[in-house]
Amino acid sequence: MISTIILMVSLYGLSLAQGEGMERIQECKTRCSKGLQCKSKTHYSFAPCRTQKAGLNTSVVFHNVSLSTVMRCEGKQKCSLHFRVHTALQLSEHIHGVSICTVTAGMMLEICRLVSFPRVARERLEGQQLEVQNDCSEVWPGQYVHVTLKTNPSYCGVTWTSTYQVPECSSRDLRSNIPECITGRLAYTVDSDRKELAVSVSDMLEDKDYHLRLCHRKAYTCRDTGANTLIRKEDVLKNTTLQYSTPLPCLCIEGWSATSDAPRVQVFPFRDHLEELWSGINFDPVEELLSWEPVCPVSVVISLCQKPGNNECDDLAGSSQTLNREKITFSTVDPHPQLCIKFTTDSGSWIRCPFADGNFQAWDLGVDQQRLVLTSRVRAPLSLHVCVKTGTSACHPEHTLPVHVEKSAHLNLTVDVCLPNTCVQVKRLNVKYAVTILHCHIRCLDQADARAPAMVRQIPTLQGYLELTWVVVPAVACLTAAVIVAALVVKALLTVHQRRHRKGRDGVCTLKQQTESHAVAVDRATPGLQDQTTLHKEIPMPYTLQFENCERANLLQF
Repeated sequence: MISTIILMVSLYGLSLAQGEGMERIQECKTRCSKGLQCKSKTHYSFAPCRTQKAGLNTSVVFHNVSLSTVMRCEGKQKCSLHFRVHTALQLSEHIHGVSICTVTAGMMLEICRLVSFPRVARERLEGQQLEVQNDCSEVWPGQYVHVTLKTNPSYCGVTWTSTYQVPECSSRDLRSNIPECITGRLAYTVDSDRKELAVSVSDMLEDKDYHLRLCHRKAYTCRDTGANTLIRKEDVLKNTTLQYSTPLPCLCIEGWSATSDAPRVQVFPFRDHLEELWSGINFDPVEELLSWEPVCPVSVVISLCQKPGNNECDDLAGSSQTLNREKITFSTVDPHPQLCIKFTTDSGSWIRCPFADGNFQAWDLGVDQQRLVLTSRVRAPLSLHVCVKTGTSACHPEHTLPVHVEKSAHLNLTVDVCLPNTCVQVKRLNVKYAVTILHCHIRCLDQADARAPAMVRQIPTLQGYLELTWVVVPAVACLTAAVIVAALVVKALLTVHQRRHRKGRDGVCTLKQQTESHAVAVDRATPGLQDQTTLHKEIPMPYTLQFENCERANLLQF
């Protein structure tokens, strides 16, 4: 068994080597040495094998078996492949010939070629070694052929078997002469300004039209981009122009002859443009799910990192993933502008920051005079730390305060937080992936006045640093409403004053009119006091009362 495997491997390597400069034959035939005129014919044998004769076994009968492929051509681009079997055979009175049987994938039955020796030759050459060669079995590129050598008549246990693979179309010799391998050769030039590919075709099948298209290669398929054309066999110039949108590494120019099951050739003009792959990042703000789906197959490691300003992007612990499926996801992500994605391949690393524009930022920490202003779009628990940073060392938290934010909060600072090297660290707690924000060099309005006494104070507790005060957002609406009402009242008072002044000048609401009106009202109300009418008319109304009546009349008219 081991020797059979070694023989198969060695023959397979030999067949590939021969594919580069394959032997040509004018016609297929069977040849025998020693001047023996052997004959061959197609043979189908269903008879059972005979009992093995004494002294007959495989190692004695068959020697130096070799398998190879040869090419038979009838004209340019009209060649076919043939399977050649060569063996040395030990003749005896019990062997009248040899049967060479082959079977390939998809074949229902074994096809055999029977090589027979004349009786006179057998008697004359008995005990001698005879060489037999046959190359009349037609095969196709890449085919696996199972070979069996048997004696005729067939003796049980006297057989030789092996498996052979016909060279594939990767051989240049086959690509130029075997129709099943001729794909044509593609050459191209890139116009990046116009996003065009100028493609020319050579060595295509001379009597067939030729298809060209652009597609995205993914796994075992190539998805069409819509850019395709047909080159006619009558065209003198076999070239065309194809438009592309994005120079992706998996964008390929694909060409094939206009025949059924024609082999195809693919070239990738942007194979090294890996930087084009790091798009397609999506974020679901409801589920807080960050995902990336590659448009091209690529071997890459993806991780999350924090990039403050122009500094290095530091990896977040436990965020590294290797792409082994079609999509990468990160669950419960805090969409902060400093959160980025790092893509690492054998060629290098690339950083993409999908939240840099701040559109999805869930919370923020700013400075308003002597207070840190903490705003949030979501309900989220945050962890706040006060720390002191010296030189290039890390900022070690000394005090911690958990804060639960719903909308906005003001964090009142004492002067100690305004001291040099004093920082505030903030991190969101209810997500799996979050950055840690460090605020240092905090400026306060009274920093200059408070610097001297602050130097002798000891560091207080965190409650001494931060005083949390919630800001009621509806207060803004209430203040606005109050301003509007006040404006309306002022306008009404101005209008009343102007009308009263105008009517007083024209003789309206005088003392006499007010007196008469009052008297008439009294007479009608108390008829039993008719004799006192004169008395009422003679009593003057106080000035303050008549002013009040004038003002009341004016208000009713407004």
